Amino acid sequence: MTATDSLNGREVFRKVADNIARVMHGQTGSTRLLLAALASGGHVLLEDFPGTGKTTLAKALAKSVDAKFKRVQFTPDLLPSDILGVSIFNQRDQLFHFHEGPIFTNIMLADEINRASPRTQSALLEAMGEGQVSVDGERHHLPDLFFVIATQNPVEFRGTYPLPEAQMDRFALQFKLGYVQPEEEVAVLAAQSNNGHPIESLTSCVTLADVQALRRAAQSVRISEELRRYVVDVVGATRKVNGVQLGASPRASIALMKSAQALALFDGTDFVAPEQVQELAVPVIAHRLVMEPQARFSGQTARGAVEEVLKKIKVPV
Repeated sequence: MTATDSLNGREVFRKVADNIARVMHGQTGSTRLLLAALASGGHVLLEDFPGTGKTTLAKALAKSVDAKFKRVQFTPDLLPSDILGVSIFNQRDQLFHFHEGPIFTNIMLADEINRASPRTQSALLEAMGEGQVSVDGERHHLPDLFFVIATQNPVEFRGTYPLPEAQMDRFALQFKLGYVQPEEEVAVLAAQSNNGHPIESLTSCVTLADVQALRRAAQSVRISEELRRYVVDVVGATRKVNGVQLGASPRASIALMKSAQALALFDGTDFVAPEQVQELAVPVIAHRLVMEPQARFSGQTARGAVEEVLKKIKVPV
């Protein structure tokens, strides 16, 4: 990676992060994780209670990038064809023509994804994993930049369908926004006192080409053989923790490495450090773990399992 590529990548990150901060007060950490997923080519799942700003964060990112954006409100009656598209018969030429659904975009907001049926949720599997969709036996490729931001309320709420393990594994990162500090919440109230929502004033600050350059710069960040082994050891150890029924897959190792490269780029370093891997371990790994019922009843959590692994695995020096 050249110094120019690194500088340009950090500049794109700074521009987008600053633009989002105009709307999202006190969410610097969440913005950092969101942009790490964008730069690494992964997808994001935001899970938190209603009103914490999940949808606003996604819309702020979409408005910051001059790219196509689609929002799909997931409901129990939503069908796979409502997302992927459908073939319609044309009377004139006696042929079926495919009409693209909202998934054919650059940034897609899947709002309240756990309110749709498992059948509809599974419509995203191929798109998120392979960048294509299959309809009526034909493959249709998605744009080079295809980024899904899904939101969900906790699965304990009524009228929701927990995402299956295969779907959870397609998300590179999953994290919560949480409640902001009182001072920052006062700033949110002040911004809402003016006419209109502050997000309406946001304009794009980077182009689609800038985001593609950001991804190339992140991929070029050096990661040593020792640190790659550290990533594999951390992920592999989750498969042996007592109370974990299903550990993280090799896809988690790839996501952890690529997102750590993105953070290193944001931090202005030419190589990945153990601290960046440790910062991302919980957001990348925890949502992929399936805990045994007895472990859940005793209060053991996936987050705790990952933190336990980080304490035990030797850090390369």
